[in-house]
Amino acid sequence: MTTPLVAILMGSKNDMPSMEPTEKALTSLGIPFETHVMSAHRNPEKVHTFAKGALEAGLEVFICAAGGAAALPGAVSALTTLPVIGVPLATSEVAGGQDAIYGVLQMPPGVPVAGVAVGGWGARNAAYLAAAILSLSHDDIRRNYAAFREEQSR
Repeated sequence: MTTPLVAILMGSKNDMPSMEPTEKALTSLGIPFETHVMSAHRNPEKVHTFAKGALEAGLEVFICAAGGAAALPGAVSALTTLPVIGVPLATSEVAGGQDAIYGVLQMPPGVPVAGVAVGGWGARNAAYLAAAILSLSHDDIRRNYAAFREEQSR
């Protein structure tokens, strides 16, 4: 088994359908990943332990769903120096995900979270951004990602 390079995290099982495009895109690019449900509010100790152990486990990028209070990407970024990508989800009653966008983008200096579009487009783009990051040190991913970009431009 190949060591996962990307961790997809979401605060609730209800976020799984929204994050399936991330899993599909990573799979199509040959990027090993793992997916976990852990909430920054309901089980912060699990988030803390996982984020703190990520580098030692071989992970290189986090992709975090940001539904509801959108706390997970920021909580993870506060605990690691690995890149964190936040995917805003329109899961709350507030303006179709605008609250989640602000939760992802308005992080304090020194605790960065990269943000992508709301929902499915963002979920796919999170995988492609992770591929671009991983391309810097993984030749196979760079080739796969370059081939994907070439194919989509035809």
